[in-house]
Amino acid sequence: MIGKLDPEERIMESPTINEQVASIVEKLNWEEGDDIVVEIGGTVVSGIHQGENYNKKWATPFGVRKYNKDAFIIISNQSRRDLTGSQPMDREHKPHHLKTDKELATEKKESDGRTS
Repeated sequence: MIGKLDPEERIMESPTINEQVASIVEKLNWEEGDDIVVEIGGTVVSGIHQGENYNKKWATPFGVRKYNKDAFIIISNQSRRDLTGSQPMDREHKPHHLKTDKELATEKKESDGRTS
C-alpha cells in the first residue's frame, strides 16, 4: 500500500507526550494566549522537624518534597475558570445547632402543619 499516514494513524509507535497534550488542547478548544498552568500532584512535603538521630529509612527531613510513585500532572486553563459558583445565600442562614429551643419547637410545629 502506498500512501501517507496521518499522525493519528500511526501503527508502530505511540504518540509523544507533546502530541497528546496538543491533541487534548485542540479538543478542548483552548486558544493561544490562554493562561495555562502545569502542576504536579501526588507529592508530599515533610512538615516535621527531625532530631539528630532520626531513622533516615522511615523519616524525611523537614521541608523535603517526595514524589509518590503515582504522581500525576495537572494541566489547567486559568483563563476559562468559572469562579462565580460560590454565591451568597439569598436568605438569612442560621445553623440548626445555633437555634434556641423555642425556634426549634416553632419549626417542628410548622413542619407538622400546626401553627400556634
